[in-house]
Amino acid sequence: MDGHTVHFEVYVRKGPGAAWTLDTATESRAAAIDTANQLMAEGRVAAVKVTKETYDEEAREYRAVVIQKQGSADGAAKSKPQAEPQPLCVTPQDLYTSHARERIGRLLEAWLERNYATPFELLHRPDLVENLEASGTELQHALQKIAIPEAHARGMSVHELIRAFHTLIERAVDKLMGDAKKGLLPNFRKESFAKAADRLANNPERGYLLGAGVAGAIADAKCWGEKVTILLDLADEWPENGRGRALALSTIQQPLAEILEAKPGINEILGRGADLGENLAALTRLAAFETVDKLAKREAAVAKCMPELSGLAMRLAVWLASETFMDTRAAIGRRILRELAGARRLRPSDAAGEIDILRALGMTLTASAGKLLPLQDVQAAFIARSKMLITGDFVEAYLGHDMSSKQEIEALVWLTENVIGPANKRKAGGWLKAVITSLRFEKEIMAADESPAAKLATLAALQRSVGRCGLVEEDFRPLQEKLGEIGGEIDARSKVTQGVARANAPAVQRLTVLLKLAVGESCPLGPAANRARSEALRLVKLDETRAGLAAAPEQMQQVRDLIQQAGLAA
Repeated sequence: MDGHTVHFEVYVRKGPGAAWTLDTATESRAAAIDTANQLMAEGRVAAVKVTKETYDEEAREYRAVVIQKQGSADGAAKSKPQAEPQPLCVTPQDLYTSHARERIGRLLEAWLERNYATPFELLHRPDLVENLEASGTELQHALQKIAIPEAHARGMSVHELIRAFHTLIERAVDKLMGDAKKGLLPNFRKESFAKAADRLANNPERGYLLGAGVAGAIADAKCWGEKVTILLDLADEWPENGRGRALALSTIQQPLAEILEAKPGINEILGRGADLGENLAALTRLAAFETVDKLAKREAAVAKCMPELSGLAMRLAVWLASETFMDTRAAIGRRILRELAGARRLRPSDAAGEIDILRALGMTLTASAGKLLPLQDVQAAFIARSKMLITGDFVEAYLGHDMSSKQEIEALVWLTENVIGPANKRKAGGWLKAVITSLRFEKEIMAADESPAAKLATLAALQRSVGRCGLVEEDFRPLQEKLGEIGGEIDARSKVTQGVARANAPAVQRLTVLLKLAVGESCPLGPAANRARSEALRLVKLDETRAGLAAAPEQMQQVRDLIQQAGLAA
């Protein structure tokens, strides 16, 4: 079977009883399922389904099979089919809107990639239109993909809608071909880009006409990188001020954004990374170069994860940093968020490295929020990604099989620090609880080949880290109490606090050690810390201690601070 006769569609119901409407059409099964899962996870729809559409050559129509369905909207009362929020294209001009170009790109994705073209170019280049019409069933397949769900949503017959689309396409093609024959489309070999933009600045069809000139300028490029180079050369022609500057730069951005939002185009410009994480890091550095550069100088984790950019990418990054290329920058940002919210692993063979790259991406995208992406969109994407980090499969891969229980706790604390969202934090806390409250951890810490004081210091460090990893108090407090109980058992067996209190050492030195135990610095808060607090309280009342403090004023402030932390101040 021809691979281009099968595709997958994602349908959604906005609310119970609403009509099914098409959200996405793609030739990738995984992408369709990822999109469906994301829509349900974000609560944007009441129900979602994924269908496999197979083209029947004899019947000349698609056969649909549902391969995934989520939501409970089927049980609601059926209502009259409703139109999609986006209006149907009815004039050739409607095809040039960003929404229409995006849909054209999805429907003809494979054909456009084979021809190294973007939807923008298809709408502005007569030669591409002729190639598409000569390709056989490509256009017919695309129309089938869109017509079936649209007809269902709007209460129309499929054939009626296909006829309407054919009429629309014929009108758009006739106009483009007619304008080309009349010589109305700019040719930058005969007229400079700057002069053409100035000449068309007040023309009612200025965007369409100048777009045809830009599409023609990049038509002979043999690869995506050459197209980007030509577009940047056109942008460089412009002085800071000029009558057609706004028109020129906004026109350039349309094909540039489509190239950067497509996987083949961006891979050619940035290079194919070893994994998704490296690709997203390169995209982030490209779209927010100044922010990443500043962060990398202060944060070693960011510097480690962010790759260097090629010459072409650096040239592009300079333009993206300006306000004139906001649309292009936003297109890259949207792609970053789509990948983050998707189901693909950032570092499939390195779970710990996945957390590191996600942390670096989180820091850079949050720092650049507002200029690159809305902060709430960034947070939503990282909440979706965090959900993947707390699944059983990921945690098992992350912890491996060779860690001690102490190492597992430290690793899970790091994991918990780097996930966001209340539900995700809570589940990460559940993994922590499972290890901290396990008999295995208690036995290992008791039998460890360390001194009792070292064991208490270890428990104190774990107790502090558990409190700092972002869990709510009702989740982290029981874990701290468990660590304190284990510390109390160790102290009861080894009599660490009692030994310090009765050691053959100056009173001030013993008091300092006891206070550090009492405040949780070298001993977990709990029974052991309480015993140290009692011993310190007894010791601080002795004349010997007071005399020692009076004789060592340099230690007075340290002891006073510890006394206040321990709650022993009068």
